[in-house]
Amino acid sequence: MQQQIAAVARAPLGKTRLFAALLALGTASVAQAEVILHAFNWPYATVQARAAEIKSLGYASVLVSPPLKSEGTAWWARYQPQDYRTIDSPLGNRENFVAMSNALRAQGVKVYADIVLNHMANEAWKRPDLNYPGQQVLNLYASNPTYWSRQRLFGTLSQNFLSQWDFGPASCIGDYSNVWQVQNWRLCGGGADVGLPDLVANSWVIQQQQAYLTALKGLGVTGMRIDAAKHMPNSHMNAVLNSTIKSGVHVFGEIITGGGSGEVEYDRFLKPYLDGTDHGAYDFPLFAQIRGAFGFGGSMNRLVDPAAFGQALPGSRAITFTVTHDIPNNAGFRYQIMDATDEKLAYAFVLGRNGGVPLLYSDNNESGDNRWVNAYRRTDLAAMIRFHNAAQGTDQQVLSYSDCHLLFRRGNRGIVGINKCGSTVNTTVNMSGSVLWWNTDYRDVLSTNVVRISSASYTFSLPARGARMWLRN
Repeated sequence: MQQQIAAVARAPLGKTRLFAALLALGTASVAQAEVILHAFNWPYATVQARAAEIKSLGYASVLVSPPLKSEGTAWWARYQPQDYRTIDSPLGNRENFVAMSNALRAQGVKVYADIVLNHMANEAWKRPDLNYPGQQVLNLYASNPTYWSRQRLFGTLSQNFLSQWDFGPASCIGDYSNVWQVQNWRLCGGGADVGLPDLVANSWVIQQQQAYLTALKGLGVTGMRIDAAKHMPNSHMNAVLNSTIKSGVHVFGEIITGGGSGEVEYDRFLKPYLDGTDHGAYDFPLFAQIRGAFGFGGSMNRLVDPAAFGQALPGSRAITFTVTHDIPNNAGFRYQIMDATDEKLAYAFVLGRNGGVPLLYSDNNESGDNRWVNAYRRTDLAAMIRFHNAAQGTDQQVLSYSDCHLLFRRGNRGIVGINKCGSTVNTTVNMSGSVLWWNTDYRDVLSTNVVRISSASYTFSLPARGARMWLRN
């Protein structure tokens, strides 16, 4: 198949690519590719209030920020746990979390939680002895036992639950390509920063982390995003996330790479993670292909079948996206922000294709870009989600492509056309033997455009810098 793809790719630009019978791309199996809304840094009460709207927009799940005890108003403070045994942060407490969970489940929407297992809060000035949550927090618990009993998940709040014996060495990662350092030393901010205390996988830590995850499942959590999974040995994750914890739960990890097979971070971190666990992962290999395709001088042929070249994860393991919370909010990743129009076209690809679980990001302008605020309710994204949900479970077949465009069908339910370039692309496709229905309207969910096939060939027109997602009536 790779040779066949290469042969077509060498055809002159603008020439019709007639290979519907040649390429049937994407997995034929039915993946549970339900769309996840990443409600990044939303207060739990806000998610609760929007539960019915979230359902109406077609989302199947909502990923919320880490439910644990943390303090500080900055978004990154949510990723610095003080205690697993209670939920209390500026986003809400256990009672707020339960109310949110109940509201979502009443709408048939699943609750996903961001999980921090790699480290505890960088608060050396409070607890040089590494006792967590520390005397200050224990005094807080003791000052209002009635309130804190309501926020408790497990354990005894009158004593610390972690000590110096539960952490690795106070060494900062100096070489992010060194697997040992990355998975055993600390994430530090440079200078005199002592970093985030890195938890070790001893029996006590594993017991505490399992108790935490079990408690969250009891509150209705059915999905878990493992933060900083790159920094945890598989042995630690597999010990905590045993079959009982994972029963009925969709688990996926965050392992940032610059590409797929052959790229250093993929080969040293993501591939061993995929080989050593049964978890899903962010599809950074596919994201690299998306950025390359839509970038200046890039070609859409990179998106014809990236998995065939090891540049996309298997659909059953992949969390697909166009932006994650790290990209706009961390200076080191901002170069990956796509042009706004390219990001929209990339969403058409991610939500139009077969394979992977799409994740859509919506924030409160933590980055200052004012670009993803209320993105979850954008009219175009809602229409794309409608297409995705209607086409769910159907196969994918590329019909035509060039440097500028990609056209593929989803079973006989829909057709997706994307044009990254600045002028209209017209491409004629042979309809003889096609599974697409003749004399039937396929209506674009993004416009009023209609495709109606009534002869052995059909010319699809893709607008400049635009996408069409035609869905059969």
